[in-house]
Amino acid sequence: MASSTPRSALSPENLGLLEAVARLGSMAAAARELGMVPSALTYRVRQIEDALDVLLFDRSARRAQLTPAGAELLRAGQYLLDELDAVAQRVKRVATGWEPQLTIATDAVMARGTLFELCEAFYATGAPTRLKIRAETLSGTMEALQGGLADLALGVSAEMSLPDIQIAPLGQLRFVFAVAPHHPLAAIEHGISDDEIRPHRAVAVADSTQRGAGQSFNILPGQDVLTVPTMQHKLEAQLRGLGCGFLPLPLAQPYISAGHLVVKTVQRPNHVFRVGYAWRRTRSGGDTGQAMRWWLDQLQHQTTRDALLENHHVG
Repeated sequence: MASSTPRSALSPENLGLLEAVARLGSMAAAARELGMVPSALTYRVRQIEDALDVLLFDRSARRAQLTPAGAELLRAGQYLLDELDAVAQRVKRVATGWEPQLTIATDAVMARGTLFELCEAFYATGAPTRLKIRAETLSGTMEALQGGLADLALGVSAEMSLPDIQIAPLGQLRFVFAVAPHHPLAAIEHGISDDEIRPHRAVAVADSTQRGAGQSFNILPGQDVLTVPTMQHKLEAQLRGLGCGFLPLPLAQPYISAGHLVVKTVQRPNHVFRVGYAWRRTRSGGDTGQAMRWWLDQLQHQTTRDALLENHHVG
């Protein structure tokens, strides 16, 4: 059928016609391969050119040679054809229970290296599900799950209890009060009181929640605050002596061992948090998708849970 618009001109059939002409070098040879009358093929090619308002073949030479526009069309067209094939395969796989996309909200305290190792293992299965990672902080991680922006949340409080949300433990995460060696608090030998901390700037990670002011921990009344977007920013700020504050011990440990951070005793309870992961319960007894089942199966392994909390690397 005649192509009257640019979109209809880019049909898989038309792209196949153009590819045959370019490969064989003539309309006649392409027509023989395609089982068409040469005049009919020539007419189709002109219709495509008219619809796109470009010249695709240089007909001044003995062979039908692509113009730059024609070469670009075939290059991009091959991508479109490959994508159509990929979509067809994904649709077949999705019909067997694989989700089209799985979105994972991950809190700043999760080890990114371990997260990407899990992504590598997931892709190695040949699963058709596309992964999307959201970086969240504090209450924003659970908010993404509750608001339907994520399917799985890593790094939420394991002590929550919410309707329609299933929460399982990852483990305990210890935080330590750390400062750079040249920070004024580094010289104090005794347990540091809140009154001694208050005059010094705190470094805090911004809560990624979109509702209200979000959570804030360990900020004293009247204390100056440097707010940063991620835990990595907080770590670097404290390494530079821009402020003080609590850091996850696994993240800070390499810098503590190297002497770039100093852990100080403070006159307040030890900061140990129970961290978990969460996902929405299926409604009406519905089945969990295969991609979600794969991730939940991995998270049942103690080594995986420990690695998500502990395997922070320098760099």
